[in-house]
Amino acid sequence: MKKLIEIHILQNFAPSNLNRDDTGAPKDAFFGGTRRARVSSQCFKRAVRQHFVSMVKQGTLEDQDVAQRTKRVLESITSVLVKMGRLEEESRQKIISALSSISIALKDDGKSEYLLFLDKREIQEIANIINEKWDSIGGNDDKNAEDKKPRKGKKDAKKDADPQLTKALETIFTGGKAVDIALFGRMLTDMPKANQYAACQVAHSISSHAIEREFDFYTAVDDLKPDDIAGADMLGTVEFNSACLYRYANVDFDKLVENLNGDSELAEKGLRAFLEAFVIASPSGKQNSFAAHNPPEFVAITVCNNGAPCNLSNAFEAAIRVKANESLTRRSAEELAMKAQVLQKAFGRDEVTYVLNIVGANLSGLGYEVGSLNEIINKTIAAVKE
Repeated sequence: MKKLIEIHILQNFAPSNLNRDDTGAPKDAFFGGTRRARVSSQCFKRAVRQHFVSMVKQGTLEDQDVAQRTKRVLESITSVLVKMGRLEEESRQKIISALSSISIALKDDGKSEYLLFLDKREIQEIANIINEKWDSIGGNDDKNAEDKKPRKGKKDAKKDADPQLTKALETIFTGGKAVDIALFGRMLTDMPKANQYAACQVAHSISSHAIEREFDFYTAVDDLKPDDIAGADMLGTVEFNSACLYRYANVDFDKLVENLNGDSELAEKGLRAFLEAFVIASPSGKQNSFAAHNPPEFVAITVCNNGAPCNLSNAFEAAIRVKANESLTRRSAEELAMKAQVLQKAFGRDEVTYVLNIVGANLSGLGYEVGSLNEIINKTIAAVKE
């Protein structure tokens, strides 16, 4: 039986600029005919991955459970080989040759052509294979210093490589047991067999109400300027908004287990970590200027059996408008609960919902209310295991 876990969050942020576009303005979108505040799915996913790093430091996750997204894979593998007793410069040349055998080319500055999302176990195993086959790996002869021969193409480098080395390297790109790769997936352009399809989907968050762009005009004064000279020494504007965001994500638990090579215990730990991180983690954009550290005041988690995902953003197709002294978050939660129950009545999914309702919204019987984040996560995990 397929288990789908859906998370619905309402989070009201004070004035902030959490996720900027190319002009420095807060991202937005038109929805239901009005302009809404928006925070991209990539932005929240990065916040979740950064929270995973803090969970490693706390001991909730292990270091090997978290992957690295980087163009500096050469440095990562080199550091492992140096710890094995190999010389740094020679290691770099061996790594460049070895990676070229599986069509991962490194540029002249040592960086890969695109970001690689690699499990730390994969980094270690790559280093192990290079160390084991050290003598059979040639140096980086893509460009001869004397005759200035042109760099070999990816196909030529792979064709000239030791086939046993190529096969050994190709077999380790499985995603290992990194929770974040299993959740968010990865794509290796030059190694499509190593692609990992995500077990988790995250929506772009949008405000439940219409927003207007606002500008903060700021000035700064030189502390060492003489007293008889007036005026500011720097001035400018920063765009910001304040928004009650509807956030949505879902996790296919069976796909998560599959991506973790059948390790259901690790999948459970990964799901628990994701639920905590998705609720707690926030983007860090311009927080030194705005300090909009506002936790969610409404969280609903649904465990669905063999049903299709259901994003409830259409609860806010008509932008929420509130009266004086009326809570925007509470009103948004009530509209969301109403939409959830209308859809449940129409489609009849086999599901159970748990709700953390800090804002005190009238939910008209939606799900089972709980008193804490820890309780809602525990009940969700228990429902997944049933």
